[in-house]
Amino acid sequence: MSIQILGTGAYVPEKILTNDDLSKMVETSDEWIMQRVGIHERRISMHESAAEMAEKAARRALDAAGIQPEELDLMIAATVSSDSICPSLSARVQAALGAHCPAFDVNSACSGFLFALDTAAAFIARGGIRYALVIGAERLSRVLDWTDRSTCVIFGDGSGAFVIAPGEQYLASRLFTQGNDTALSISAGKGNSPFYEKELTPYKVVMNGQETFKFAVRRLEEDIKLLCEQAGITPQDLDWIVPHQANVRIIDLCARRLKLPLEKFYMNIERYGNTSSASVPISFDELARSGKLRKGDLIAMSAFGGGLSGAGCIIRWG
Repeated sequence: MSIQILGTGAYVPEKILTNDDLSKMVETSDEWIMQRVGIHERRISMHESAAEMAEKAARRALDAAGIQPEELDLMIAATVSSDSICPSLSARVQAALGAHCPAFDVNSACSGFLFALDTAAAFIARGGIRYALVIGAERLSRVLDWTDRSTCVIFGDGSGAFVIAPGEQYLASRLFTQGNDTALSISAGKGNSPFYEKELTPYKVVMNGQETFKFAVRRLEEDIKLLCEQAGITPQDLDWIVPHQANVRIIDLCARRLKLPLEKFYMNIERYGNTSSASVPISFDELARSGKLRKGDLIAMSAFGGGLSGAGCIIRWG
């Protein structure tokens, strides 16, 4: 038994933080940021938690699917920036929606949403699940070092969600982890223990840009090839690729290595930046609502991120 996507939803905060705005905070410029990562602006939460943003994306996905919250049998959320460890982000969304299903979070950084989607697909394949809600939501602005121009210019806040059910759209999937904390990490900080003696990095995103770039290009290219092989197709058969929005140069290089036109890769990084686990569902929701998808289209979703991690899947639309 496979799955089908019944509805998608996304939400980003109202506040737009442009590169020119950032140039007043750190030594940077619109030209510097655009040349290196392809981001012009990003959204920043002023008063909404990650869970509150997740709820708004979830409601839009439920509306698109024609499903009521009380009909949900499962809820899985991916995040690295929940405003509380307990209750989990998914538990907060469950309460806000008035749902009654089991709810839990997963953490695989920017790949988290696709890890969550594959987990939900496995629950559905086991049987007993009619409707599941899968969420990616991040308030990364709370974990950034706003004095570090190498990281604070890259990330943004937002959320995305899918409602899924049993079906036959899910043709291939792949999850990947390569334990590594030198390329990209977010420390939880020292905490409150008066006994713990090990020094920890302050609570912030730390990234080795060159190492992360090399991993991301390799992961995106290899995962798309392996997914196509698993589905019995070639990369040229794909109608759309929805990649994690981390760096436009990563996507451009991957397109050239796969010998695919860049137009097949859906991109919105210029407007939102890297929203981590929310990146793929936000992008897919925009594509789904654009009117560009046709029944039978083959779509690959692929993500890479801290952990180090990678994840991908191929679906047949409609």
